[in-house]
Amino acid sequence: MNTISTRYRLLAAAALLMAAGCAQVPQAEPDVVAKVEAPVVVAPAPTVEAPVTPPPPTEQAPEPPAPPADVWERIRGGFRMTNLNGQLVQDWEQYYARRPDYVARMVDRASHFLYHIMEEIERRKMPAEIALLPMIESAFNPQAYSRAHASGMWQFIPSTGKLYGLRQNFWYDGRRDVLAATGAALDYLEKLYGMFGDWNLALASYNWGEGAVSRAIARNQARGLPTDYESLTMPAETRNYLPKLQAVKNIIANPQQYGITLASVPNRPYFATVSTRQHIDVKLAAKFAEISIEDFRFLNPAHNKPVIKADGTETIVLPIDKISTFERNLQAHDQPLVTWQAYTMKRSDQPEQVAAKHGITLAQLKEANGITGGKKIVAGQTLMVPMKGTAEPNLPDLPAPKVTLARYRPQSSRCVQVKTKTGKTQMQCRAPAKKVPAATKKTAPAPSKQPVSVTLSAQ
Repeated sequence: MNTISTRYRLLAAAALLMAAGCAQVPQAEPDVVAKVEAPVVVAPAPTVEAPVTPPPPTEQAPEPPAPPADVWERIRGGFRMTNLNGQLVQDWEQYYARRPDYVARMVDRASHFLYHIMEEIERRKMPAEIALLPMIESAFNPQAYSRAHASGMWQFIPSTGKLYGLRQNFWYDGRRDVLAATGAALDYLEKLYGMFGDWNLALASYNWGEGAVSRAIARNQARGLPTDYESLTMPAETRNYLPKLQAVKNIIANPQQYGITLASVPNRPYFATVSTRQHIDVKLAAKFAEISIEDFRFLNPAHNKPVIKADGTETIVLPIDKISTFERNLQAHDQPLVTWQAYTMKRSDQPEQVAAKHGITLAQLKEANGITGGKKIVAGQTLMVPMKGTAEPNLPDLPAPKVTLARYRPQSSRCVQVKTKTGKTQMQCRAPAKKVPAATKKTAPAPSKQPVSVTLSAQ
């Protein structure tokens, strides 16, 4: 029992000692406790990068289509005029289809000029059918001359040529200048389209004259009739004008259908130009270019005398691959450039004596001056004759020869009622008289841009 009590006393004493020890331990302030506590580190949330979408591939602009290798393809792609149909178109299709040799010659001539014409037409945003118009006007002959005194590939008469800027004198006829006349014709067609707002009427006006077409339109308006091309009363030539062009267009579009083979016309310039400030013989210029005199005259029909008289600066057209040849030979030439000069016939002169005096025959004198058939040489007439020595040639400023234009008033078709053998009444129409091709009126600024221009150095 004593043992138990002793244990209790010892336990109590131990408890008192422990309580006293605990009372002596200082209690920390709440904020101090917070400082000594281990900091809570919050791990940042992992950054989730949005998936990078690769940019779409850059779309390359489509490459422009390669230019046509052939001018015919270029022309076909530019057709924009409304097609005509009917018997006249079929008749002209048959006309050309039965003459493949004629079409071939026409295409051969056209091949020299079509690239230049298409360049101008596309620059002006005109229908490509216009490039075929010289086939109707002149069969693409730049030396063409009609009974109405219309001249050149686009067929100008003298008065309208002068009125619209085509220079004409004794030495030069701008109506035959392929560059100047092409610009003139396209300018006039643009003007006509601006007047009528219709290409068929513009082309009818090109053939018949804008005044005549305007009056025909006014007559139909007064009668309450349509005023389109096919509804107008007009001369037979103008009535056939657009069907002819449509027939040519159809053949160019599909030559195989008509049994025609079109020679390829490369889509590149055939000719270039050189400019000269010095007079030069035509034969010598052809010799410098190393081409035949016939080829030279074909490209340069505006220079209609043996001498190219340089009024300021004169343009010479040559095959593009002959430009450097021409320049090289010109530079190497150390003789006079002119061997011809002008001579005016006196009353006492006899043509044979004038020819002999200048060392040529009468036939050569006529040939040099374009005197053909039974035409006579008369007093006051200016001729080109050979000159001798190195004196300055006599090349005076002379006007173009005067021409007298025959006036023609086209007749309209006349229709009357007649009785047939069966007693029935029907309408019969008399066709209008056949007329000389109408002269066209065309405007002509300075020749438009040319493929190449080189100024020849003086010798």
